[in-house]
Amino acid sequence: MVDENKSVGEFTGKTVVVTGANSGIGQAAAVEFARRGATVALVGRDEARLAAAVDAIPGTQGFQADFASFASVRDLAAQLGKAFPRIDVLCNNAGAIVHSRQSTVDGHERTIQANHLAPFLLSHLLHDRLTGGRIVNTASDAHSGGRLDPAHLDVPEAGYRPMTVYGSSKQANILFAAEAARRWPDILSFSYHPGVVRTRFGRGNPMYSTFYKVMPFLVTPAGGADTMVWLAGAPAGELTDGGYYVKRKLAQPRGIAADPGAAETLWETSLAAVGE
Repeated sequence: MVDENKSVGEFTGKTVVVTGANSGIGQAAAVEFARRGATVALVGRDEARLAAAVDAIPGTQGFQADFASFASVRDLAAQLGKAFPRIDVLCNNAGAIVHSRQSTVDGHERTIQANHLAPFLLSHLLHDRLTGGRIVNTASDAHSGGRLDPAHLDVPEAGYRPMTVYGSSKQANILFAAEAARRWPDILSFSYHPGVVRTRFGRGNPMYSTFYKVMPFLVTPAGGADTMVWLAGAPAGELTDGGYYVKRKLAQPRGIAADPGAAETLWETSLAAVGE
């Protein structure tokens, strides 16, 4: 549950889009947004789990999309644009880790497409609807282990390490938020680390899946969603546009994730990759 003793804000009359809202952090955030009066659009890949989430959270709408397909992302943006003349908050929360190198139908490495290129594209397609609003990107402290090359996003199969590639995608999330703040002054953009959360993350790998099921002291999904909800609603004067946050506090990203030059290069490389 979000801490009521700190400013979060009400969302009555506002529209919030949450990707990766089938379960975990995304679903917990959607519950809180709806409780605070928002119209909430839940975006998920699995039709059955998406329908269950919509049924569990009164007043929400579901939108199915597969971030491994840019065509699906474009269709999602068209549906959201038709449904909502304005979007106050876009929470780019969907994310995954792929345990062996896979290419999408668009020819990109699957982790970097699902975690960075797809939300990058969705944000661009919804830009007009988001004017005056906010973008909140779910990043991770795992960015410290990434090795992002902002000019060459599609890592080769040789030497493929899932957690390293995942960390690179989280570096991209942080850089995207920082560069969006510079290029889109009409939209507030942030990234944040949710903590190590007990979710379905890593379910394709027995070792990771077991860790997230049985490891003690992991953060609950609601706890992981806390900073997302806070960034979505806290007074703008309390926030740093483009900032990276941990437990509601501004933090300094590590390595390339703090490099403005890398952010600029990543933006141009990503535009070319998504065809914008």
